[in-house]
Amino acid sequence: MTGGWEDATDAAEVHALLEACDAHQADATGTPRPVRRRETTAALVEGRHVRLLREDGRAVGMFTLTTRPRAEEPPGQPHADRPAYLSRLAVAPAHLAAGSLVGVRCVREAIRLAGSLGADAVRAEANPDIRGTRALLASLGFEQCGPVHSDETGRRHVYLSKSLDVRK
Repeated sequence: MTGGWEDATDAAEVHALLEACDAHQADATGTPRPVRRRETTAALVEGRHVRLLREDGRAVGMFTLTTRPRAEEPPGQPHADRPAYLSRLAVAPAHLAAGSLVGVRCVREAIRLAGSLGADAVRAEANPDIRGTRALLASLGFEQCGPVHSDETGRRHVYLSKSLDVRK
């Protein structure tokens, strides 16, 4: 039996977990699924930006953590000299349905990893209609920065930030 954290190496496995989580969340909330590109997943895995949590040899949770923003910083974010960017948080649907702590473990690992990289803040984006994710992020110190945004597909999102104590 294998378990614990690892750098993801199989882009197909990562993409399948991401899409399964997206489908579960979309069905549960009636919201549109985000568009995911396999080539983006492959590049993130190749760049060693994807952390994967295994239980009994199976991928049960994952996230991406980078130190480069995907685009221009949105307005309303608190100042940070060295932010890290949490994205693509995903939990296997069976674990979501069971109310497991896999999501908490993923976000805690992302915060720990960001700190080890010297980040002074963690930025994230979340769908405000997925209340469980929003509550999880808030419970771990993430604060919403600015209003709810919508795109042309009807996908809604908010920007979140968590300051890290860099005085260690």
